[in-house]
Amino acid sequence: MYAKFFGLKHEPFSIAPDPRYLFMSDRHREALAHLLYGVGGGGGFVLLTGEIGAGKTTVCRCFLEQIPRRCNVAYIFNPKLTVQELLKSVCDEFRIPYQHQGPGVETVKDYLDPLNEFLLKTHAVGQNNVLIIDEAQNLSPDVLEQLRLLTNLETSERKLLQIILIGQPELRTMLAQPELEQLAQRVIARFHLDALSEAETAQYIRHRLAVAGLARGKLFDSQAVERVHQLSRGIPRRINLLCDRALLGAYAEGKSRVDREIVDKAASEVFDITRVLAPAHAAAGRMPAWGWGLVASTTVLGLAGMGGVAWWQHRAHPGPEPVVAKAASVPLAASRPVTTVATASQASPTAAPSAPIVVAAPVLKASAEIASLFSTKQFNERKAWLELAPLWKLPLAEGDPCTQAQQAHVHCFRSSRGLGLIRQLDRPGILTLNDESGRATYALLTALNNDSATLSMAGVSKTVPVSALLKVWRGDFATFWRAPPGYLQSIVDGNVGPLVDGLATRLAIAQGEPVTAEKRTYDAALKAKVAAFQQAQGLRPDGVAGPTTFMQLNRVTGVDEPRLRAGG
Repeated sequence: MYAKFFGLKHEPFSIAPDPRYLFMSDRHREALAHLLYGVGGGGGFVLLTGEIGAGKTTVCRCFLEQIPRRCNVAYIFNPKLTVQELLKSVCDEFRIPYQHQGPGVETVKDYLDPLNEFLLKTHAVGQNNVLIIDEAQNLSPDVLEQLRLLTNLETSERKLLQIILIGQPELRTMLAQPELEQLAQRVIARFHLDALSEAETAQYIRHRLAVAGLARGKLFDSQAVERVHQLSRGIPRRINLLCDRALLGAYAEGKSRVDREIVDKAASEVFDITRVLAPAHAAAGRMPAWGWGLVASTTVLGLAGMGGVAWWQHRAHPGPEPVVAKAASVPLAASRPVTTVATASQASPTAAPSAPIVVAAPVLKASAEIASLFSTKQFNERKAWLELAPLWKLPLAEGDPCTQAQQAHVHCFRSSRGLGLIRQLDRPGILTLNDESGRATYALLTALNNDSATLSMAGVSKTVPVSALLKVWRGDFATFWRAPPGYLQSIVDGNVGPLVDGLATRLAIAQGEPVTAEKRTYDAALKAKVAAFQQAQGLRPDGVAGPTTFMQLNRVTGVDEPRLRAGG
């Protein structure tokens, strides 16, 4: 309703999921680094806690996008289950067939035996298995004990199941109980996700307004932003609700900017905190009712009550089916952690007393090195494409790099799916980096290994820890890829011609089948072959032959394209 009034394309603080609004603070990037470290940590438990609305689920979804290819994932989001129900859910998530053996009712053994067999078989072919449990504070003690027993299955080198527990602060209290000491000793990494600082709250508000189309100026003055942080306690879901209501209030009053008074009025309606605000209005008597008697007010308040809706937008990515990939992939992990205790200034004002928090050492040591990238003279996107072009033997001149590249059957490709896809595609490309103020610069990613990345900017290379890179990179990646002659867009049902014939030939070569000269139609049979190839390569098996499918075909069939170096 108010978007057009403020010159916005859409409402910036909607609590409906939208990947365009992704915002990751330093704390969230560190939390993500801990989850990634846990995947390669040899099994056991990883613990992520935080206040309601602090962004735990968003961090988890970003983690799922970057999880290594050779990793099977089971995700449990409703853990109010019995031991038997939990094991059944885990088997269902891993797609493990099970059946009741013998007379009588079903037992735990009916699920535990096939689960153990699955873990051993997948380990034998080089796969990892991760069980993620959200809202883990709702787990009962007997279920927690069963989870501990699941981690007993191990080889001489590692445990066969990695368990990630995500929950509210009381989860830490639960695990501190004496009867759960055995489980607590198996936690290899833990991180408590604090709320945003005042500066990060301001960045968050600016980010969402910019994505919504605010070209210039400020819609919230400095005192309003300060008050938003105070009343929301830096929790993004509360920031969204409060800012949305404040913009509606400014619109109702015909004001072009939100001030502190409007924020206070919005808070009294959204959070029902009149008692908190009373001292500020004591001289004027009871706070007057706000004249926002609009039909839209009911709608906004209805949205405010949707506590189960995720506040913080995540990248929409359905994720590939877990498969045995043909090429080995090293799990992404932060370097060996060190244990530090959070100071009082780091803790959320409403958080429970902080337990020791594991902080990845590279995040602390590499901040200055990462910051030096932004001190370089601005390296814009066009310059980045021109620096990438020689690796592809492309003599680019003035004009649009992507248009020129197409003349040599080379196309541009852009994605925001993070390191997981980069490791799959295995090619140098352009990363979009953002400093703490949101200023963007571009760097070439030329080498990548388990825990470090080599970036090049204007001919100068720097090697930095992956965990430090995640602080300034939101997952945006661009690169070239060599397209077959005649390729203009993805091949879909019913297509015919040389492009489809060439696809069939390359699939046959990739899968070791005889090559025929027959003319082909992109029918159900050929689509099934594409889907099978996609699944084998860790891609989404949708049967649509698009850029990522052709990139993996190029890789398997030996098409000349540059690759990422393994060294750091």
